[in-house]
Amino acid sequence: MQKSKYRKLFDVFLILLGTFCMSAPVKLIYEPMKMVMGGFGGFAIVIKYFAQNFGLDIPVWLSNAVLNVPVFIIALIVLGKDFVAKTLLGAVAFAAWLYVIPTYNLCGGDYFLAVALGGLLDGVGIGLIFLTNSTSGGTDMVSAIVHKFLKHYSVPSILFVVDGLIVVLGAFVLGFRNAMYGIITIYVLTKISDTMLEGVKFAKLVYIISDKYDEIAKLIMSEMDRGVTALSAKGMYTNNDKNMLFCVVGKKEIVKLKEIASITDPKAFIIVSDVREAFGEGFIEYSHNSAVK
Repeated sequence: MQKSKYRKLFDVFLILLGTFCMSAPVKLIYEPMKMVMGGFGGFAIVIKYFAQNFGLDIPVWLSNAVLNVPVFIIALIVLGKDFVAKTLLGAVAFAAWLYVIPTYNLCGGDYFLAVALGGLLDGVGIGLIFLTNSTSGGTDMVSAIVHKFLKHYSVPSILFVVDGLIVVLGAFVLGFRNAMYGIITIYVLTKISDTMLEGVKFAKLVYIISDKYDEIAKLIMSEMDRGVTALSAKGMYTNNDKNMLFCVVGKKEIVKLKEIASITDPKAFIIVSDVREAFGEGFIEYSHNSAVK
């Protein structure tokens, strides 16, 4: 029970930190530079500058809060009370940060710096919130609702599409150039949040098909101190039974492994792919905290 309590407190901390990282670019970068961004924060910026044409001054935090109301109602039906309760904290915190943080042009009109810094902060913020299985409301929640029906797409990927539609709409209000910078920023933040959710590509998965599998396996274990697993396979062209080696190594070790396999058997068939996470001896020690992710 104590671990559960601490985990909940840690989730609250992540939500507050994540919403700060998301709201800071809105007030310090996107709004003063009139950048067309996704999210309800970006949509609120579009509403603000569109309303100014009619002599109205609508604060970004107010538009964000009002837009969230119908989305919360739908989420309550589709995602349930528990999810909405968690998200409510994120939505309220995000609106509060937008209200508290003053508008200031942090990047001084430098759009490249705005894309890099804004994308970094936004991506980290979204990633932190999604790690708690929650959202900050807005298009985050819209994406979570869509993900409920399209599970083969990640939430950040769906968010990229939803935010892209808002950018297109904003291009008509704030200009095509600002929209293009907005799209680049969305791409950067999506990659960062995806990396936080799925893990960094720090290891390589290798399959080796060779008649000399036993020699290759012994060399890998003796020279690289890495474990190897032999999997039973069958060549469908020759109809012969084979053994396929399965091994996970660090990125810096892949050159050595390929060298061992190719020198031992120049005809060896080698397949290399990225590994997002690896738990166990020689990699990350499995724990409850890593499992929560």
